[in-house]
Amino acid sequence: MKRLILISIVALLSLAAQAQPTKRRTTTSSAVAQAGNPKAKQTVDRASLLFPTGDEMPSDVVWKRDIYRQLDLDLDKNAPLYYPVEPIGTQCNLFTFIFRLFLTGRVAAYNYKLDGNESFDDKDKITDVKELLDRYYIYYEEEDGKLTVADNDVPSAYVKRYYIKESSYLDQRTGTYNTKVTALCPIMLESDDFGDSASPKPLFWMKYDDLAPYLSRLPVMASNYNNVTNMTADDYFQMNHYEGKIYKTSNLQGQVLADYCKTEEAMTEEQKKIEQQLTDFEQHIWSTQVAADSLDSVAVDEQSAKQKRKKASASTDDASSKSSSLSSTRRSSGSSSGSRKSKSSSSSKSSAVTASARRTRR
Repeated sequence: MKRLILISIVALLSLAAQAQPTKRRTTTSSAVAQAGNPKAKQTVDRASLLFPTGDEMPSDVVWKRDIYRQLDLDLDKNAPLYYPVEPIGTQCNLFTFIFRLFLTGRVAAYNYKLDGNESFDDKDKITDVKELLDRYYIYYEEEDGKLTVADNDVPSAYVKRYYIKESSYLDQRTGTYNTKVTALCPIMLESDDFGDSASPKPLFWMKYDDLAPYLSRLPVMASNYNNVTNMTADDYFQMNHYEGKIYKTSNLQGQVLADYCKTEEAMTEEQKKIEQQLTDFEQHIWSTQVAADSLDSVAVDEQSAKQKRKKASASTDDASSKSSSLSSTRRSSGSSSGSRKSKSSSSSKSSAVTASARRTRR
């Protein structure tokens, strides 16, 4: 009896596990040991278990366009990613948040290469955290192999720009057109001793799907008029609330826009052209430039029929008016000829009377 009960419990547990959503049962590949201690035992990433992230982009989509944008945090739309510059209570900006994730080893970061292309291969993963901190002069302390960086030493005030990669794609299985952020790169803009802006320093690339479970727990204030933090950083990116200029697209030559746009005017025109191409493709999918359904076509046909009837009635009225004017002209001409005839007959009668009177006098 006990064996039967045990078998029943095991069967129920297996059915319950199969009934759970797939995304809730998966763990992210970035759940690794503490930074600076690669031999430590790996632990399960609870964030990926508690938060069912959005669907990943399928690998077999029929159409996809990769766009690279530059997000300047000076713009109002991008300001939620920059403030507060230093943590205030539980609030912090995006770079402080993802830097903590990288420092503790919960999310992997990948080297920024000279060609600007992201690579998420194991050979490009940053494993020497101390080397990166030393390269960008970030002060840290090390104790028992554990690296710590104080809040005021995190260079979040200097990260005023991001590169993001977004993919617009058509999913033929669900019949949907989506735009999804797939990668993110923070950029330092630190001024030199003379107050001049130094050249941008891209730090590293991160996969957005690795960050998404954590960004869902980072509240941001998305409006100056409503100070309630009713949006998370993941909502901000998923809903495309950011504003950024295109600086590169995936093309056969591997060129950025600056390689073939030699002037600012040419760059602006090329950016507008690419944005319009994306808009035109989406409109072509849903055929928004033509009638939406048969009722619209019926309404168009009725409208054209009304216009034709108006034209026909107008031509009929013109014809009737022309015929009436012609008949009136004929009547007026007939009356004038009759009057001329009566005048001639009366004149002949008067001449005859005059002649007879003259004969009587004689």
